[in-house]
Amino acid sequence: MLNVYLLSAIMCGENSSSLTPGFYILNGVPGLEAAHTWIALPFCFMCIIAVLRNCGLIYLIGHEEALHRPMYYFLALLSFTDVTLCTTTVPNMLCIFWFNLKEVDFNACLAQMFFVHMLTRTESGVLMLMALDRYVAICYPLRYSTTLTNLVIAKAGLATFLRGVLLILPFTFLTKRLPYCQGNFLPHTYCDHMSVAKVSCGNFKVNAISGLMMALLIGVLDICCISVSYTMISRAVVSLSSADARHKACSTCTSHVCAIVITCVPAFFTFFAHRFGGHSIPHHIHITVANIYLLLPPTMNPIVYGVKTKQIQEGVIKFLLGDRLSLSKTNKS
Repeated sequence: MLNVYLLSAIMCGENSSSLTPGFYILNGVPGLEAAHTWIALPFCFMCIIAVLRNCGLIYLIGHEEALHRPMYYFLALLSFTDVTLCTTTVPNMLCIFWFNLKEVDFNACLAQMFFVHMLTRTESGVLMLMALDRYVAICYPLRYSTTLTNLVIAKAGLATFLRGVLLILPFTFLTKRLPYCQGNFLPHTYCDHMSVAKVSCGNFKVNAISGLMMALLIGVLDICCISVSYTMISRAVVSLSSADARHKACSTCTSHVCAIVITCVPAFFTFFAHRFGGHSIPHHIHITVANIYLLLPPTMNPIVYGVKTKQIQEGVIKFLLGDRLSLSKTNKS
């Protein structure tokens, strides 16, 4: 939650409107208040797994020289984004479920809203970069090392991060300027853009339209780039004469495809449910899926890459058994 309060401190100051609430009350999962203690258990477990595995993956990529390649640098960036996303939302969520600490400062709520949306958009951008990485590796293998240099990777990662910041920051101030006279209760476990805007008594159509346009701009752009990349990859794989070469090329993309599916399915459900679901989708289902949307990718991505990527498996084994193997070789000599 440190990043949330840092931005909160920047945004603090005298409220320009008397209709700005001092704090919000997050109600958790509406209709399931009696089960909050039990609902928190899987979320807590998923968060612990996500933090441990992603931090372990980041350390492994930095420690093992064999993993110092563009594909794994992008994977480390994805893991860092996932860890930050978990620590931005889950601690506050668990305080609501277990300790009934539902109050959150208005500026801290806006800060959390900013980080949630910025990080999810950054994650989408990283998945796009990973698709482009696979495209270059399979379609132009001889140019791979010269095209994706460390400088190019750093610039691409920084551009993806800045894209998320510059596109999401305006929504924070658009939401801050709205008058709030319909209470300060949010039927959610964290501060989401549309959840906050909908409790306003002002005209939040600008927020809704801008949010839709931004999501379509980023989402459609990233999906189009990923789709084009995999179309070109498919054509390159089909043209390979060796069955082993085709299998090897496909296996390098399996983990990434799984990560895209894990991220996009709950993301699209949450996005469309907020804007077009109305009363057709029970609110507790919408809130539960919104939480899964933030926790499932960070939990599953390191597991998927660990299971599907041989180099990571070998790196884990080498890291765990490295000292034993060195000692065994010394004793034999």
